[in-house]
Amino acid sequence: MEKLPIIKSDPYLEPYEAAIMGRYEYFRDMERRLLKENGSLSDFASGYLYFGLHRLTDGWVFREWAPNATAIYLIGDFNNWTRHPDYQLKKLQNGIWEVKLPEFAMAHTQLYKLLVEWEGGSGERIPAWARRVVQDETTKIFSAQVWNPIRPYSFKHKIFRPTTDPLLIYECHIGMSGSEEKVSSYTEFRMNVLPRIVRAGYNCIQIMAIQEHPYYGSFGYHVSNFFAASSRFGTPEELKQLIDEAHDNGVAVIMDIVHSHAVKNEVEGLGRFDGTPYQYFHGGARREHPAWDSLCFDYAKPAVIHFLLSNCKFWLEEYKFDGFRFDGITSMLYRSHGLGEDFNDYSAYYNINQDGDAICYLTLANKLIHEVNPNAITIAEEVSGMPGLAAAVNDGGIGFDYRMAMGIPDFWIKYIKEIRDEDWKAGHIFWELTNRRSDEKTISYAESHDQALVGDKTIIFRLIDAEMYWHMQKGDSTLTVDRGVALHKMIRLITATTINGGYLNFMGNEFGHPEWIDFPREGNGWSHKYARRQWELVDNERFLYHDLGVFDRDMIHFIRSIDNFNQLPVYQIWDREGDQVVAFERGDYVFVFNFNGQKSFTDYGILADQGEYTTVFNSDRGTYGGFDRIDESIVHLTIPKPLHESGKEWLMLYLPSRTAVILKKQK
Repeated sequence: MEKLPIIKSDPYLEPYEAAIMGRYEYFRDMERRLLKENGSLSDFASGYLYFGLHRLTDGWVFREWAPNATAIYLIGDFNNWTRHPDYQLKKLQNGIWEVKLPEFAMAHTQLYKLLVEWEGGSGERIPAWARRVVQDETTKIFSAQVWNPIRPYSFKHKIFRPTTDPLLIYECHIGMSGSEEKVSSYTEFRMNVLPRIVRAGYNCIQIMAIQEHPYYGSFGYHVSNFFAASSRFGTPEELKQLIDEAHDNGVAVIMDIVHSHAVKNEVEGLGRFDGTPYQYFHGGARREHPAWDSLCFDYAKPAVIHFLLSNCKFWLEEYKFDGFRFDGITSMLYRSHGLGEDFNDYSAYYNINQDGDAICYLTLANKLIHEVNPNAITIAEEVSGMPGLAAAVNDGGIGFDYRMAMGIPDFWIKYIKEIRDEDWKAGHIFWELTNRRSDEKTISYAESHDQALVGDKTIIFRLIDAEMYWHMQKGDSTLTVDRGVALHKMIRLITATTINGGYLNFMGNEFGHPEWIDFPREGNGWSHKYARRQWELVDNERFLYHDLGVFDRDMIHFIRSIDNFNQLPVYQIWDREGDQVVAFERGDYVFVFNFNGQKSFTDYGILADQGEYTTVFNSDRGTYGGFDRIDESIVHLTIPKPLHESGKEWLMLYLPSRTAVILKKQK
């Protein structure tokens, strides 16, 4: 049998060929079992069209899967929250329950739940397939809500094709996207933040915390209602309008989807939906996640696969999302959830620790998503480095389009915290940013929301600390602020220009937002002070925050201006450790970084292809909070002396301390 392409591209995988082939065959076998040789994954993953509450031409129908239940009633505003025989579900086959109701039985915006009975007990439950869940402001109780507006939103853009070369992601959270100390809305985001993203040049928005979750401070990670867009931020129509308007501006919208675990809540979530602890989840010791205080799905069950795959298709079809960032993939891939593992050897990926059922589910999910929308984007948030994660399914991979380069922000934190400036090794920085699998695309980033959450620190806070509160006004900066601003730009520029797939930034980090993220909780008096973004800082031209925002905008637009940026190989052309200078080229562009905080270099020689070079970008521009030390009008001609055996010539440059310059070879 011919080797799978992922093994051809990485001979070190040959000892594990049987394991890789085994998981591929298991996926194929599971797909055949689910489809029973007929139909497609898209047909199979249409549970949301059958289960839950649906309006018919002559009334309503509601269906639920609860195999352990002995009786189920719809209770709500329409029957005074009591058992009523007219609202009792009938049991069909395979644990499915159904009730058909006349048109007058319920109305738009009424609240409802299920009363589920089982041997030895009963409990109120929010339907597993509920599309709208709201919380009472006074009692804080969650309920499903009948959602049947007279004028449902009609999309202007039925089909949208994202720009992905490169993919430039603006990660955000709707609720904390405003300047006011409150929970912001989909509409406020659409009106106030979306235009900023468009002007900044990002071509993709990644929205966190869309799936409904009981606790706001969980950042959306403890999901209770998988088919409900969080009502904290507004209505389904308002979210759809936001996505449609983003598409109007050529911006893709993906969402953070959490299929790695679920909240433990029983009334709001799926915890003991039909009275059993194992309907959707593992039983026994594998049921609870040891680190996240949550429940772990049993991906071996066809009904669970059906539920989760239907969830993927639902968000693509109902809301026109352009794809997903899958959260917590490492936790899914391994029975240990990756806890305590170092993954310093290939054997760690293919031993009995791997969870074949979860790997199979992820492979099915990726195939389904690209079947529903061939232009869809899937990104794996994964830290172990399992080979093949972002390789095509038919090549033996798991099928993601991209994997998060999660080691990069960890690297920057370590460098800033532990390495003295004079010991920064420019060549080592370049190596860390480009040390990746050549056959898989990655999303590189200097920091995401993870580094901004309370308990951690953003890059700007690590660099400047308390001085950012007093000395970010232009003309009042200190040496600490000057250093921090310079490195903030350089760190972003070298991270963004060495990508092989995409780049990500979290909302506000581009301009050095001065505060961490801390959601309302008992410990801070339920304050929203740190769960917002202070846009007034970047809008005020007197502050260096404004200049950092201008730098980020110009950086993103510069990258977008280069055709086929991802296809241009990254070649290191200079690394002088003692000088702390590194240079690399992509196509006709030469990127030079001087991380030296003590020395500026005059007539510094870089080996480059013979030709004429002009400066097209530099981090020291005054408009970027720099000192305008580089004369961009100078045309640089390479010189052959002294001769070099490589055949390249010397590009002589002025490199001020802590600056980066990009030059373009003229044809």
